Amino acid sequence: MAHFAELNNSNEVLRVVVISNEDVNANGGDYSTEAETFVSTIVPHSSGGNQWKQTSYNGNARKQYAGIGHTYDASKNKFISPKPYPSWLLDSNDDWQAPVPFPNVTEISSNPVLITWDEDNQKWLGKTYTGDSSETITNYEWDATNLQWNEV
Repeated sequence: MAHFAELNNSNEVLRVVVISNEDVNANGGDYSTEAETFVSTIVPHSSGGNQWKQTSYNGNARKQYAGIGHTYDASKNKFISPKPYPSWLLDSNDDWQAPVPFPNVTEISSNPVLITWDEDNQKWLGKTYTGDSSETITNYEWDATNLQWNEV
């Protein structure tokens, strides 16, 4: 099955539909403008929609599978995921990166660290859960200079 993302005037993905491979092959083939035009003839545009772009379910083309809220960058021929936080920037691979690199330590005392980004304070936070019947939660902040978790 082939997947097509409906885009609005800002190239933002509104929805993704599935079209048979046979129909795509009979109408120009994968990633062709003919196939995109064909989809327009069989699937009416939703409110605000104005074009279709094929997306790869397994990410083999156009960087990644398009989801609602992704943006299609026509100059790069890629779908870009939504910006997760205002401070994050796109890297040369068109992946969003935090201003502080992601922690390289993901376990503390054999317990996995649940890692989240704190946008207000521009730092990584971590939690570990230990114990059997009554869990103990320990909170941490990532020290990007010393590359270690500090308990808070």
